[in-house]
Amino acid sequence: MQTIMQSDLQLNGCSDKYTGKVREVYTLDNNMLVMVATDRLSAFDVVMPKGIPYKGQILNQIAAHMLEATADIVPNWLLATPDPNIAVGKACTPLKVEMVIRGYLAGHAAREYKLGKRLLCGASMPEGMRENDAFPEPIITPATKAELGAHDEDITPEALVSRGIVSQQVYDLLAGYTRALFTRGTEMAAKQGLILVDTKYEFGIDASGEILLIDEIHTPDSSRYFYADGYAERQAKGEPQRQLSKEFVRRWLMEHGFQGKSGQQLPDMSDVYIASVSERYIELYEHITGKSFQKADLSNVSQRMQHNLDLFFQSQPK
Repeated sequence: MQTIMQSDLQLNGCSDKYTGKVREVYTLDNNMLVMVATDRLSAFDVVMPKGIPYKGQILNQIAAHMLEATADIVPNWLLATPDPNIAVGKACTPLKVEMVIRGYLAGHAAREYKLGKRLLCGASMPEGMRENDAFPEPIITPATKAELGAHDEDITPEALVSRGIVSQQVYDLLAGYTRALFTRGTEMAAKQGLILVDTKYEFGIDASGEILLIDEIHTPDSSRYFYADGYAERQAKGEPQRQLSKEFVRRWLMEHGFQGKSGQQLPDMSDVYIASVSERYIELYEHITGKSFQKADLSNVSQRMQHNLDLFFQSQPK
């Protein structure tokens, strides 16, 4: 099945193209961005050699859904989604920090906890917790935003300020936004029978100097979800939680001897496994949004994206 592994859009006034792990971002002269969500899959900060059908469309459409639903909390970069895989919005200078917030002891936090750590990025993790238990209240565990090919690094709020990554005033603002967004995301997830376990938010500064929410939010690439139904019973029995996130890919990779460390060989993902990952992403889309997923036409993706984008810019006021 065809996947979108890269794009080659022809855009008037394009001054730069940045290729990230999953997205490709075109910067235009008029302080606008065109962001293409590809079907590339990243885990342990490594891009897998094969794409996941419809993954980019799913991420783009969930992100748009969530940005629209949280615009009253914090202004964001998004202006339009003229194609299933494309978002257009305001160009921003990204702040070099990921604001990670965790409501439960899962994923990276659980792995650190098992190593005996009780502080994560300066946030306390109480004694006596089991994996997937809820924290008394959500904790913020920031990470430095790494360049392509490098690993994001845990960092304390104090170190963020002392290293000049952000000021104390800006960090306090980001932390407030992060908690409010997580509360809204938690409420939205609960209405769909899901638990928002943890997530991350990224912010940037636009041409006017305003701090905006950028990139994606509450998608399976940036968030972890549990099914609410049966959560308590599974915790009581010490059973793994049913979850909708990219964690199942990480676990599969770990079971096959890969954690992104030097010298480790990437396991081959069969077509059957890739199809199952695609199905999981579609399932997550439908659970998160409450909408039925409509698969975009993949017969000529490059032509489709270029055509839709051309129509969008032709419709804009001169």
